Amino acid sequence: MKMKTPLSFLIVCILLPALCSSTIFAATDPLETVKIEQLTGLKGTSQDGVFTVTAPRSDIPVTVDRWSMPTFMGLTSFAAFTHSKLGAAVVGDIVLFEDEINEAMHAALDHGLAVTALHHYFFYNEPNVYFMHISGEGPAENLAGAVGKIFAAIKAIRAANPAKPARASGLTVLPGKSSITAAPLEAIFGIKGESKDGMFKVIKGYKAVLPSGIELNKEMGLTTWIAFAGNDDDALADGEFAVRQKELQPILKSLCASEINIMAIHQHMLEEKPQYLFLYFWGRGKATEVATALKKALDLQHE
Repeated sequence: MKMKTPLSFLIVCILLPALCSSTIFAATDPLETVKIEQLTGLKGTSQDGVFTVTAPRSDIPVTVDRWSMPTFMGLTSFAAFTHSKLGAAVVGDIVLFEDEINEAMHAALDHGLAVTALHHYFFYNEPNVYFMHISGEGPAENLAGAVGKIFAAIKAIRAANPAKPARASGLTVLPGKSSITAAPLEAIFGIKGESKDGMFKVIKGYKAVLPSGIELNKEMGLTTWIAFAGNDDDALADGEFAVRQKELQPILKSLCASEINIMAIHQHMLEEKPQYLFLYFWGRGKATEVATALKKALDLQHE
């Protein structure tokens, strides 16, 4: 007598291979590395639970002390992905030329990544090379998409100027003699400033303690300072913000939104309490408008 095969058994037989292959794929590629490559536009490799995509900067030749530098010697961008409780985590180091920094930083901040450092590596390099460190945590797809936006921004800039990075902002040269009016800027910052030779500066001090017990203060260089040169209608502002770690991303976003250039993000001390990071900036425009933009960022700092 021929026995009928139960319908439920047939369904299991049909679905089991698909379920098993899906489970095997999830187990062998939990980060969905193919999707990461697609979203970043870069090829990667896996090792010890980390998937790393890389991008050698071979599009523009770089010399260091007149030596043609191979990408192997430190001119390769990377983004490394691994698992986290939120899905994935990424850290990276992006090789940038001067005219790429603003757009690359905008892309990172606007798409949920943190910018954690910006600095040089070399002396006597031509053109100037910078390195922007990034980090983030969340769904791998979101992180990979954000990294992809950074590289898309870089490609767009190089497509418009492929021969070499720009060496100037394109703005007119400031006059040789400065004539900044102090009173309006003091009113904006709410800080009494210093004037010299037509230039103007405000300084705000903070306090921290080194492990040895030595107190760092304004006189020891633990300050946010902002200086202006040029004239009231066309001013250059530069300076440095001393910020705590939790303040860095909000202040970066505020400055970038106001088209203030970020020149460097680094440390000055080790093991001080509380700990500080320092970001150097550069801005250009009407003095009161630049001051207002900087005051917005200053208001995000602790007291």
